[in-house]
Amino acid sequence: MLEARGLTKEFDSGTHHLTVLRDVSFRVPQGALVAIVGPAGSGKTTLLGLLAGLDTPTRGQVLLDDADLTAMSEDQRAQLRGAKVGFVFQSFQLIPTLTAIENVQVPLELRGDAGAASRASALLERVGLGDRLDHFPSQLSGGEQQRVAIARAFVNQPRILFADEPTGNLDGATGARIVALLEELNRESGSTVVLVTHDLSLAERTQRVIRLSDGAVVEDRMTGSGVHEEGGVPGLSTTEDTEISAGGAAVSAPATAGGASAVAGAVRDPEAS
Repeated sequence: MLEARGLTKEFDSGTHHLTVLRDVSFRVPQGALVAIVGPAGSGKTTLLGLLAGLDTPTRGQVLLDDADLTAMSEDQRAQLRGAKVGFVFQSFQLIPTLTAIENVQVPLELRGDAGAASRASALLERVGLGDRLDHFPSQLSGGEQQRVAIARAFVNQPRILFADEPTGNLDGATGARIVALLEELNRESGSTVVLVTHDLSLAERTQRVIRLSDGAVVEDRMTGSGVHEEGGVPGLSTTEDTEISAGGAAVSAPATAGGASAVAGAVRDPEAS
């Protein structure tokens, strides 16, 4: 489970004081597929960096499987990311001198896991690139590169995957296929997927949408996608509303509205986007 508790992020630049995030709180149960949306400058990328332990908040806490990321050292957070977290980026972040299969093997080799080649090959087969194992990124289309990046993110079986605008550099049809692939892998693996996107139509394909504006949560709702057979939402009460702090105000999301069902490093983006 991922939990944000009262996250606030502030920056000082000369005489200017900037509050990028304001008292953001929510919980994401294991196996959920969640979209974080909002206009440019709303704090989406900053929030993603805090949730992934790439940065620390000015105030507040981030808990992953009850481990408090904000109480850890940078080395401890890096170790946790290597063990439990996967990343997918807008710009793919593939290593240009490595083939597709070698790129997917990187997280496993950094951890010293055995059988890296066979696991990487199996995942590339799963994402439809079994005939591209030995191709370099420059020999792949944008959609194919993003599928390699998704295979790399899932290869270490992360508890949670963060995807920052994964369709931003792709055309609409290719982007829709990438989101469909994330949906399938989310269901198959049980990994939590937190997706940052500006594309509201893609966000509606997830199970839950958290909307930011001016650094605060202004909406948190179930979309009706991925309703579980029992009609419940994992991690949420079926008899009570879920209260989410949004800049000090409570936002209620009906608990019965619908279902809420991995590279070794990342680059911190200090900009709010």
